[in-house]
Amino acid sequence: MNLFAVLKRVDFKNILKGVFIGLRRPHLILPTIKATKDCISISTKYYGKLHHKNGPANAFRHAFWNYLIAKRCFKWQKSEEVVLSWAKNVTDWHEDSFPNKQLPKEMDLHNNEVGRFIFEQHTEKSEQEIVGLLKLMALESTKIDESSVLSEYKNRMVHILEQ
Repeated sequence: MNLFAVLKRVDFKNILKGVFIGLRRPHLILPTIKATKDCISISTKYYGKLHHKNGPANAFRHAFWNYLIAKRCFKWQKSEEVVLSWAKNVTDWHEDSFPNKQLPKEMDLHNNEVGRFIFEQHTEKSEQEIVGLLKLMALESTKIDESSVLSEYKNRMVHILEQ
């Protein structure tokens, strides 16, 4: 992941917003970057390039990303509330900075929230145990469309495309 190539895709307003998010909790930046890289690597290991589509593999990646950010940052900031807020701020920033169509964006935000919920419920479990849990949840994820009401799928993964 080339940071400069990524930043070239982000407008100036969102770059500034990202800087301000980071300045609030600079000690969480490195564990977040490491969590992001590891999430991509693990998602690729289990799903290949499918996690870049809008199917169950993508649902896994978004949930695992939020879980992993919270888990890794918790080692540096011993407050669940703080790390969950940080994970939400970072991943919401990502969704705003890299525009997507409305339904995929809503799906991503929903699955991000699922990952934070999993962190809250399973702080004591190992990352590998969570990978297993999230893989199962991805298999059981629900296909949605524009008429879906995402609040009906609280704490459950959703996807758009079949795998």
